[in-house]
Amino acid sequence: MTTSATEKSTTTAATATAQSAGAVAGAPAPARTARRSRRALSPGKRLPAARLVGPLVLLALWAAASAAGRLDPGAIPAPWTVLKTAGHLWTDGTLPTDVATSLRRAAYGFAIGLGAGVLLALAAGLSRTGEALIDGTVNLNRAIPTLGLIPLFILWLGIGETFKVAIIAIVVYIPVYLNTHAALAGIDTRFVELAEVQGLSRYRFIRQIVIPGALPGFFVGLRLGVTGSWLGLVVLEQINATSGLGYMMFQAQNYGQTDVILVGLLVYGVFGLVSDSVVRLIERRVLSWRRTLSS
Repeated sequence: MTTSATEKSTTTAATATAQSAGAVAGAPAPARTARRSRRALSPGKRLPAARLVGPLVLLALWAAASAAGRLDPGAIPAPWTVLKTAGHLWTDGTLPTDVATSLRRAAYGFAIGLGAGVLLALAAGLSRTGEALIDGTVNLNRAIPTLGLIPLFILWLGIGETFKVAIIAIVVYIPVYLNTHAALAGIDTRFVELAEVQGLSRYRFIRQIVIPGALPGFFVGLRLGVTGSWLGLVVLEQINATSGLGYMMFQAQNYGQTDVILVGLLVYGVFGLVSDSVVRLIERRVLSWRRTLSS
């Protein structure tokens, strides 16, 4: 009888051990299922040089249509014609001079607009008094088309470089301010409660919680600001300018030089794509802790 009880006890212990081992071995199954589910729902792996695929496809279609004679060379020259024209403009010094002028204007306006947008967003996002003074004014400014301010700014600042830089700065600061301020105002109240429990000072709360939490919104505004600086520059350089890519395109329009206009547009496009890619790269590095579908 004792032997039978011992055998029964041993069998029960072995069964329990086996069940426990099976449970441990099967523990990762839900995690594996969740990973498979995420892979099924996600857009998939990021393609190498994905942002170049679309432009390269358009370039290939343009070249094919030109080679097949589907496009009027006077209206849309072939890509190789535009490339040849760009080479001539670079050799005679026209393109380098105009590119340098445009880059300088865009850089000055962007730097001023970025600084103004961030400072105003911090003042409005971290203080109710600042919000009352700033937010309504900026939104009023947003409601007024920036290019509609050109006649007024010409009267105030003349037609020199200051006027052009000021308009670019306005184009940049508005999206930077709006997105950064919205991100600051959207900080989850649970983080505030956590900071109170931890006994954080206001300075540490802003530095460790508020600023990192607002960075995604800031980078959205930064990308919009970078794009806006180039869009504004295209228009401004055609108003009483004597140099710059916009001026080069305006002169080409007067002489019917479509190939030169396309050179200017392509250079603007390359600058816009490169600057946006740089901002996206910085964003991924700074926000490496954030897991998103685009990660």
